[in-house]
Amino acid sequence: MTLTQHDIDQEIAAKHAAYGKRLADGGPVEHQPRRDYAPYRSSVLRHPKQPPVTIDAGKDPELVELFSPAFGERDITDIDNDLTRQHAGEPIGERITVSGRLLDRDGRPVRGQLVEIWQANSAGRYAHQREQHDAPLDPNFTGVGRTLTDDDGRYRFTTVQPGPYPWRQHVNAWRPAHIHFSLFGTAFTQRLVTQMYFPSDPLFPYDPIIQSVTDDAARQRLVATYDHSLSVPEFSMGYHWDIVLDGPQATWIEEGR
Repeated sequence: MTLTQHDIDQEIAAKHAAYGKRLADGGPVEHQPRRDYAPYRSSVLRHPKQPPVTIDAGKDPELVELFSPAFGERDITDIDNDLTRQHAGEPIGERITVSGRLLDRDGRPVRGQLVEIWQANSAGRYAHQREQHDAPLDPNFTGVGRTLTDDDGRYRFTTVQPGPYPWRQHVNAWRPAHIHFSLFGTAFTQRLVTQMYFPSDPLFPYDPIIQSVTDDAARQRLVATYDHSLSVPEFSMGYHWDIVLDGPQATWIEEGR
C-alpha cells in the first residue's frame, strides 16, 4: 500500500501521544529518537545491525587512522567557510550568515574543531550524482564548506538559504530547509552528524525526520534563531545556532553515522 502524508501524520501523532504518556507515567525525557521510529521508514535500515569492529590501539595507536580520512588545519583555506565565493560567479538565492558556538555539557567552548556543512541549493537540489529532484542545479554553488572553531568555540559560514525538497518516502513527502553539520572531534572515528533547521518552517509538522526527535525541547534545539547582529548590511541575513555535544541540553546527533 502506498503511504500518504495522512498516514504519516497519524503515526507521528501516535508517537507523540505515546511519549506524553511515558512522561506522565514517570518515564525519562528522551533527547534522542528511538530506533524503531516507524514514521521515518528508512531509519531502521540506516542503523548498524552488527557491533562495532574492535581495534587494538594498544598495539598500533595509528592503526585506526589508516582506514579513515585525515584532516588538519593546513587543509582549510580562506574561502572554505564562504560557500558564495567558491566559484567564478555568485550563487542564486538569499545569502545568509550562520554562526554559533560548539560547547560541552557545561557550556565551555570546544576549540579547534573541524566543522563541515553540506546543503541543497536555493532550489532544493544537492550537487550530487545520485540527486533525483527535478530542480535546477546552480553552477556557482556546490553546497559544501568547512571551518575550525576559534578559541571561543565559534564557527561561521556564509552561504545561501537552502530550499525544501521532496524525498519520496511517501506521497507528497517534503523535507524542511536544513543544513547538515559534521563535527570531527580529534579523529574521524569521533565524527558526529546533525542538522540545523530554520525558524517557523511550515513543513515541521509533516516531516518524520525532525519529528523523530519526539521531545519538544530537544527538537527545538535543532532550530536556529534569527540574529540581526549577524546580518551583514546589504549582503546577508544572520542565524545563530549553538551545538552542545553532550549532557541534558545536547543537540540531537544522528545514529548510524
